[in-house]
Amino acid sequence: MSDGYETLDLSADGRGVARLRLNRPERHNALNAAMIAEVTAAVARLGADPAVRVVVLEGAGDSFCAGGDLGWMRAQMQADRATRVEEAGKLAAMLGALDACPKPVIARVQGPAYGGGVGMIAVCDVAVAAAGARLALTETRLGLIPATIGPYVLARMGEGKARRVFMSGRAFDAAEAVELGLIARAVPPEALDEAVEAEVAPYLSCAPGAVAAAKALARRLGQGKDAQAVTDSIAALADIWETEEAAEGIAAFFDRRKPRWNS
Repeated sequence: MSDGYETLDLSADGRGVARLRLNRPERHNALNAAMIAEVTAAVARLGADPAVRVVVLEGAGDSFCAGGDLGWMRAQMQADRATRVEEAGKLAAMLGALDACPKPVIARVQGPAYGGGVGMIAVCDVAVAAAGARLALTETRLGLIPATIGPYVLARMGEGKARRVFMSGRAFDAAEAVELGLIARAVPPEALDEAVEAEVAPYLSCAPGAVAAAKALARRLGQGKDAQAVTDSIAALADIWETEEAAEGIAAFFDRRKPRWNS
């Protein structure tokens, strides 16, 4: 199933359990333009495949996903407004595709998840993490904001809990992620695959069409992810890419120095 993908590894077993693996381990599976496009396309493919019953989203190597690739972000900051909006829209579309996938999507979080990686967890139906995994919404450290992931993070955690970690950029462990509602279970690393299988197995005894219909109903009944919220989040990301703080934060990262607000 992986033919044609540069940034993903896609496979499925005989039960119909597909594995969508982010495969840029040397960059901690950071989201660049190619990965954003390929994830969007792969999710559409899996959603339309009647042989696929469940999708497991995972990362290759030590990290689950480090969020947006800063080289990709820097390119958007140097682009014109229309291009920024278009690229932010592609990221939002990827998240929306995962959220709307008619198959249940289970996140296997074996290592760090930052920024957009937290957003990818939030759009999954359930997430299981290794106890040692660290998570953070790191955008504000770089003069950015968790924009396109915001509707999904807020929907998953609720505003009160989300505000504990949404703006501070601080790291939190898998146990706190459970408390925040982002992760369903935190387990020892050696028990992670067993825990994921425990989430996968029940779906294999359910009617696939009923699972898809039930998920669609849950999304309709949920709040906070309406079209206007997504549109607003795209504009917010394009806006923040234009600020002096974002330019300073990204420059400081590439210069291997602290930004001016962290002296």
